[in-house]
Amino acid sequence: MIGTALGLGTWATIGIAVGLAFLFGYVLSTLPLLRAGLGVGAALGIVLAADTLSIATMELVDNSVMALVPGAMEAGLVNPVFWLSMMLALTVAFFAAWPVNRYLLARGKGHALTHEYHGAEPSGARRFIPDLATPTLVAAITAFMLGGLVVSVADDLDAEPTSPHSASALR
Repeated sequence: MIGTALGLGTWATIGIAVGLAFLFGYVLSTLPLLRAGLGVGAALGIVLAADTLSIATMELVDNSVMALVPGAMEAGLVNPVFWLSMMLALTVAFFAAWPVNRYLLARGKGHALTHEYHGAEPSGARRFIPDLATPTLVAAITAFMLGGLVVSVADDLDAEPTSPHSASALR
């Protein structure tokens, strides 16, 4: 979205998307470990081992879908093509990463490395570290995507007709 809003090219937009996906993915995975009492270094070590393959898979698929959908990378933020493509890309990426995560979990790797720390009762200042449940994050992302789509559709409905056929139909 940042690359699109700034009018950047496809490769710059993909670079920003990948960088931010890793940043936010690692941060969101690190928070429960910090809350459970691990130090930053130990938490990051576990998260790097647990999440890198999953995030890389999602980003490869997500950005490939966005690049392959005609007009998705050039569509502005108030274009339904952008939002529908984003929803499609994230959904396809989720299902592409699912077997990767299942494979890792079955071998005691990936998120299996973090499970022992989830649900630990925080003490002291650690209780102020956010505890973001997956359903909450899914609901927020879904609401954001649907909000963007609604705004872009409303903008299209407000737009002046550009086709000579639609203009003559209004007369």
